[in-house]
Amino acid sequence: MAAAPRSSARGGAAKASKIPQVSWREPRPAPIVLVSGPEEICAERAIAGVRDYLRAEDPALEVSDVRADDYAPGTLLSLTSPSLFGEPRMVRVAGVEKASDAFIQEAVSYLENPQEGATVLLRHTGATVRGKKLLDAVRAGTGEGIEIACPAVKRDSDRVDFAAGEFRAARKRIAPTALRALVSAFADDLTELAAACQQLIGDVEGDVTDEVVTRYYGGRVEVSAFVVADTAIAGRYGEALIALRHALASGADPVPMVAAFAMKLRTMAKVAGLRGSGRELASQLGMKDWQIDRARRDLSGWNERSLGLAIQATARADAEVKGASRDPVFALERMVAVVATRDPFGG
Repeated sequence: MAAAPRSSARGGAAKASKIPQVSWREPRPAPIVLVSGPEEICAERAIAGVRDYLRAEDPALEVSDVRADDYAPGTLLSLTSPSLFGEPRMVRVAGVEKASDAFIQEAVSYLENPQEGATVLLRHTGATVRGKKLLDAVRAGTGEGIEIACPAVKRDSDRVDFAAGEFRAARKRIAPTALRALVSAFADDLTELAAACQQLIGDVEGDVTDEVVTRYYGGRVEVSAFVVADTAIAGRYGEALIALRHALASGADPVPMVAAFAMKLRTMAKVAGLRGSGRELASQLGMKDWQIDRARRDLSGWNERSLGLAIQATARADAEVKGASRDPVFALERMVAVVATRDPFGG
């Protein structure tokens, strides 16, 4: 299983962390579980996953909740101590980024002697450096801990990765353009995006296509520059032109529209002709595995000549939308035509 990014008190990379880093998509229990980072939807999934894992092992699991910022001394030891019948215990501690001195002191002491059969889950959002002493102790390996990092999902590529992961985890296929459209529809709310993914996974039989996303969320979908670029690169000229006009009618700016084409074509040019696994090339080119795989799919039907023509057309459009032409819309349409038809005159 691939290790998740190591997180610090602020959700970034932790230096010299000695404990296992576990993906929030594949959580597991340990005597001490640190769920760190600001992305709440990922943290909720991780915490629920740990609970479900323990409950599947023993339905008699006792679950208790504690606030680290409103802590009564002695609570942690009381809740983790073995009961009369020895049921497993899980103590979920929220608000560690605002923890009281009393909680920090008792938690650090608890790490030195965790109770058998107990799982203590510490939730730290990274909003403050409060509790750093406790986090450092957990990450130093005291108490047989693991860390589940939940870093912020802010960039468009991160949201695409998140949504793709939802479908991959469910073994459900979604068309790349449909994925882009779905992410565009819920660009401002990761929780809503997650809910939309789960709805499509649960409701739709077979693959999720552009038509399915439009049927479910057509009122929210705003055509993004990448949807236009994906459609044109796939050779669907009519659809690409419609998508372009829809995007422009929705207020899309011509400059980032060209930038999206340029970015995808540059990636295709870097990958073209290279051999090796996606992971090897990703490391070599400073990219992600999925970008390599996507570029290879995009290259289907392309050759050196047509790729060169597309790059030239994009460079020309870039200059024109930045002031070299009085009609940026025409410049965009001509670029789309050349890319989609792979013809210097746009078919």
